[in-house]
Formats: sequence, C-alpha cells, structure tokens
Amino acid sequence: MNPAERTAEQAKPAGAGGPPRTLAPEPPRVLVDLASYSYAPEGGAPLFTLEATSFEVRSREVVAILGRNGSGKSTLLRLLAGTLAPLSGRVKLEGLEVSRLDLRTRAQRIAMVQQETPLLFPVRVWEYVMQGRYPYSRGLRFETEDDAAVARQALLEAGADPLRGRWMHKLSGGEKQRVVLARALAQQPLLLLLDEPTLHLDIAAQVDLLRRLRRIAMDRGYAVAVVTHELNLAAEFADRIVLLDRGKTLRVGKPAEVYQQELLQQVFGTLLYVEYTARGTPKVTFSGAETE
Repeated sequence: MNPAERTAEQAKPAGAGGPPRTLAPEPPRVLVDLASYSYAPEGGAPLFTLEATSFEVRSREVVAILGRNGSGKSTLLRLLAGTLAPLSGRVKLEGLEVSRLDLRTRAQRIAMVQQETPLLFPVRVWEYVMQGRYPYSRGLRFETEDDAAVARQALLEAGADPLRGRWMHKLSGGEKQRVVLARALAQQPLLLLLDEPTLHLDIAAQVDLLRRLRRIAMDRGYAVAVVTHELNLAAEFADRIVLLDRGKTLRVGKPAEVYQQELLQQVFGTLLYVEYTARGTPKVTFSGAETE
C-alpha cells in the first residue's frame, strides 16, 4: 500500500455512521539526530566542524538549507547523501543509517543533483537520463521497457522531454539542469538532494525549476532537501528552513519562523530588512552595508 492509499484507508470511518479514524502523523522519511562531522588533517586540529545538528525531512516536504559560504551546507548535504558518515549522531532514511547502505541500495533510495555535472564524453539526453536506471539493472540486460517508461516520465516531469534527442554539451544552463533533474528522477529515489540547483540560471528558469520540485515532491511523495543561496526563493518554495552559521545550526522551522531580521543580519553580516508579502511569505531586501 502506497502512502496515499494508506492515508485514505486511515481516513475511512470506523464503522457505519461512526467517527473517522484519527490520522497518525507519518514518521519522518529522513531523521538527522545530533549528527556532526569534522575535517582535520591526521593528528591535527579540526579545520572545520559541523556541530551536532538535528532536524527531519518528511515525505512531500521541501527543506532548504541556508547559510554563508563555509557554513557547512555542503557537508550536511553529503551526510544526507551518505557519502560522509557522521562522527557522532545518526542520519537515517526510513530507519536505516544512510552511510551504511551499500552503493546500489543508496542509489535506489537517494539521488543527488550537483552544482556542476562534468561530462566525460559526448552523450545524448536520452542516454544520459537512462543512466539513472543503472541501480536497477540486472545482469547484461539493462534497458527494459519499464526502464524506458520511467525515463520518459522523468523527462516529462522535469520539463526536458523536448530535449531528449539533443547532445548534453550543446544545452544551455537551464536546459542542462532540467536534464540532470530528470536523471535523478529516473532513479525513483525516496530522498532527492540538490546542491544550489538554481546556480547560473535566470529568474524565470529558477522559478520554473523550483515549481517543478514542489510538484514532484507532492506527486511522488519524495522528501527533498535543497542547498541554496536564494533566500527569497527558499521562502517561497520551501516548507521548512535549516539555517547554518559557521558549522552551527542556528534555527530550524518554517520560513516565517527563521527569517527574523536580526538573526539573518547576524548570519549574513549585512544590513537587511524582512518584510512580508500579501500571502504572508517573508521577503528579504539587502541594503549592501555591513553590520557592526
């Protein structure tokens, strides 16, 4: 039974004319429990430490990870991806520690969209997206009809279907990012991670990408975590924010709970103003002057 069917079943009346059942909240898909990590030369003092941090990412939720350069955003993303193991604490995906998953299982459950995607050789979009099906391959036979159907759907959801016959190295930045997202979707992960996915994109492409992420999270039931520097876009599209500063997690909560003017000034080291749109979404305006 998938999550939507389970929710519908829980919502059915207990009996004829009886009261509806109480819906128990779904457990978090991702649990970060006092996880920490340090980079240090052998026998030397730590060069950087991500201090113990705790938060959750739920199914159908987009969580944005914010902070200045060097605050620990990429380190936290790598802990979520399982490519780093926490020195203390735990990072669990549906109850399993992600750093202990074998590579195939991890690739089936977690997909990462990197800032930059180097191409080692020329490849067409279709072949590139089909690479997302590698974790499901068995023996020498790889490209099944089911694999092709998943890849086609991924291209449609990412808005990249018209590009399927193009060469990757000839795409614009926005086009390439949609294709990279499609390959991640072809993995059919439980957790989708993105490292600055709007980097180098114009505002229209940024908004289109983030709208698609919200729709994908809701439609597929994915948990999504995004590292970004775009404060206003994060406030618009993220359900919750994780705010980092020099390795410390200062606050976790809804955008309106995290976007406190003095707190953001402290983190970003510049005078800024927090206002609210008619829909109650916080909006940040920077003055360009440094705080004292």
